[in-house]
Amino acid sequence: MAERMTLTINGKEQTVDYEPEMMLLDVLREVLNLTGTKHGCDNSTCGTCTVVMDGKAIKSCNTPAAKAAGTSIVTVEGLAKGMDLHPIQKAISESGAVQCGFCTPGIVMELYGLLEANPDASEVEMTNALNKHLCRCTGYEPIRDGAMIAQKMIKETRK
Repeated sequence: MAERMTLTINGKEQTVDYEPEMMLLDVLREVLNLTGTKHGCDNSTCGTCTVVMDGKAIKSCNTPAAKAAGTSIVTVEGLAKGMDLHPIQKAISESGAVQCGFCTPGIVMELYGLLEANPDASEVEMTNALNKHLCRCTGYEPIRDGAMIAQKMIKETRK
């Protein structure tokens, strides 16, 4: 029997029907058609499913859908303003950290959660956040470089 919940997705309040056994990832992809959040490992290891819920980066593959009721969620689709990419998206792209792109949305959302909560995050804090993500293509240096560039870009836009 389907359940119903209301939550805010990318700034827009929505009411959705979902099956009780569904994970948040399934609601995002299958019910709301927000496919930027990727389905990777199913055990919270790879990070491709990362979204920001109530200001904190979480893995949506192991978050029961019901836990999202009444929350505010930002997905990668909620970052760009029209054709203007968010500074994190720009920086990750410019640093050469995007190859196949499968892990990129999760990495972007991890950095978004971190830098929204702590714009002055240290390089160690950023590295620790990025260590929650697997990337099989780029190696991790371009991703770390992109994180540092993103932090600078965000600080400049807030001045």
